[in-house]
Amino acid sequence: MTTRLPRPAADPVMTDQSTDAESGLKAGLKNRHLSMIAIGGVIGAGLFVGSGSGIAAAGPGILISYGLVGVLVVLVMRMLGEMAAANPTSGSFSAYADRALGRWAGFTIGWLYWFFWVVVLAVEATAGATILSGWIPAVPQWGWALIVMIVLTASNLASVSSYGEFEFWFAGIKVVAIVAFIALGALAIFGLLPGSDHPVTGFSNLTAHGGFLPHGPGAILTGVLMVVFSFMGSEIVTLAAGESEDPQGAVTKATKSVIWRIAVFYLGSILIVVSLLRWDDPAILKDGSYVAALSSIGIPHAAQIMNAIVLTSVLSCLNSGLYTASRMAFSLGRRSDAPAGFGLTTARGVPQTAILASVVFGFVAVAFNYLWPDTLFQFLLNSSGAIALFVWLVICFSQLRMRRIVQREAPENLIVKMWLYPYLTWVTIALITFVLGYMLTDTSEGGGRDQVVLSTLVAVMVVAVALVRVRLGRRRNAATSL
Repeated sequence: MTTRLPRPAADPVMTDQSTDAESGLKAGLKNRHLSMIAIGGVIGAGLFVGSGSGIAAAGPGILISYGLVGVLVVLVMRMLGEMAAANPTSGSFSAYADRALGRWAGFTIGWLYWFFWVVVLAVEATAGATILSGWIPAVPQWGWALIVMIVLTASNLASVSSYGEFEFWFAGIKVVAIVAFIALGALAIFGLLPGSDHPVTGFSNLTAHGGFLPHGPGAILTGVLMVVFSFMGSEIVTLAAGESEDPQGAVTKATKSVIWRIAVFYLGSILIVVSLLRWDDPAILKDGSYVAALSSIGIPHAAQIMNAIVLTSVLSCLNSGLYTASRMAFSLGRRSDAPAGFGLTTARGVPQTAILASVVFGFVAVAFNYLWPDTLFQFLLNSSGAIALFVWLVICFSQLRMRRIVQREAPENLIVKMWLYPYLTWVTIALITFVLGYMLTDTSEGGGRDQVVLSTLVAVMVVAVALVRVRLGRRRNAATSL
């Protein structure tokens, strides 16, 4: 059973605390779900899998790379938190761009973000299938990809609380794993770990092998390009807030805690790795940074332990990716920027059509990965590669205008405020633009230049469609008013 939802006003006034629960979605996420979604959102599989390449490229200086990107994420999340606390909605920054910048902006960034996450579905499903087929080779890799997609699709179709419960445990495992890693690593660094024969290194490895920046200061920027996309997902909590018991409280808490979450989980764990091992240890690239670190302190079966943690992260990303893509599609449907069916919900408050449409595209992308990995699937990867940075830019520009709108219409809703507005917002815009520009210097196959160029091409095409729709809408309105 589905219920067609009326299209909201094109220019809603942000003067109440209503959520999407009043428009079909249900407030099925508990505070503990939102808390763990916020924490888990900054811990992606890229942290476990991709950090080794960053360490090899920048040495211990990768800490500065992570720190710079972390600051960028904190600033963007502060801006998004300001808007989301004032008006929690499952459309999040797409809905705010619609209001602040125009219908074309909300349409464009909403569809680009949806596209980004459905491609991520394919990437993570394949990664999870690779691990599972290594454990149980009797089931082919494509079979495992199909199984994990079906299981998580069923979970999302059941209810929003099912998504929240899955994510609560997935994120919980990631958090426990990183905290345990940091604790064990810190003990080993100072020779306090029982049964470990790891030499007492303290923090000497940070400077002992060619210095803190063995490849020079320029390697910091190279590191930035390698780690920036591992932070994508921090914004998911602002989309989920619209289906929570206390939207404002959840967004406010998540926004204020993002600093320590990044400091502990990213900077803390990477500091342990580069303190335990010399940055040029071949095992970092061969086995992965976390496996190499665990092996160096005598943890048995380190590779399998890390595979289990990575699998949890992959399933978490799949679960959240499907949820995020479907809620963005739902929001687009509610605003008449997507097929009408996307704005339907079941009796349980689940946007079934939006979920199924997202997962179908994900299945198609998985098929591309197996059939044409070096052509069609590589194109999908490259054409979505820079969308995360585009999203952050749109959040910045939306906040510049949305602050004035909220101050004029409902100043009491400014519970979270961006620091040093508008100056720090403009600094953030400049930093993101710089990163995009620096990506153009990466000419490797499938590297930064390919990602920026193809992502920009896709964005331009979506903007063109948006502008045509806006113009046609104006003509229809003019015709009906005659």
